[in-house]
Amino acid sequence: MSGIAEEQAVADPDGIVELLWGEPNRPSRGPRPSLSIAAIAEATVRIADADGVAAVSMQRVAESLGVTKMALYRYVSGKAQLLAVTIEAAVGEPPELHGSGWRPLLEEWVTRLRETWLQHPWLPTVTVGDRVMGPREVGWIERPVAVLAEVGLTGPQQMDAVLLLCAHVRNTLTGTASGTQPWTPGQGAGSLRDQLARRDAEYAAVLAATRAGRSPDNGWRFGLDLLLDGLEAQIARASPARR
Repeated sequence: MSGIAEEQAVADPDGIVELLWGEPNRPSRGPRPSLSIAAIAEATVRIADADGVAAVSMQRVAESLGVTKMALYRYVSGKAQLLAVTIEAAVGEPPELHGSGWRPLLEEWVTRLRETWLQHPWLPTVTVGDRVMGPREVGWIERPVAVLAEVGLTGPQQMDAVLLLCAHVRNTLTGTASGTQPWTPGQGAGSLRDQLARRDAEYAAVLAATRAGRSPDNGWRFGLDLLLDGLEAQIARASPARR
């Protein structure tokens, strides 16, 4: 295993590190395999794409593959391993970046990430928290970190920048993901607007700012420009120190 995999293996009660970084296509016991980890992951991706990750279960996946649930246990020990290989399948191979200069390269990368998460809307919710990442996911992170390593940012700054870009994608994918706001559609939204209008002196700034509605992309373009502008300023400050 690689150094990254060894670090992740420190606390891995579900055996996910070995599954993702070892030899995943070999069942742990029993007769000659009739399935593969790849086939199981692809079937699970189809279920999650169609009905959401809450619909994923060992039973549902087994039925979609025409096997018994017990047959799946020869390949994955339970739902934790099932989700791990499904995430790895859904994220796909890390993108090859073709732009010139750090800013176009980062913009290309974060746009590709957004496209992947839009294709699989359940990915943003399952790729948070303390968990094991597979080679493809780590490869996705490798791309922007390698770009930022060339422009004078420190290691922590490189990782923080990528974290902020990922968070921006997650927060602007949909209106619901961007958080509760006075204009959020939902139960009671009309009566809330009426209440705000009656107190226009108290909430004048909010009312004025939201009369034209909200941005059609939930702040995606606006926020990305702000983040990249901030990185540009930080890189400019770091350049004299490099010289």
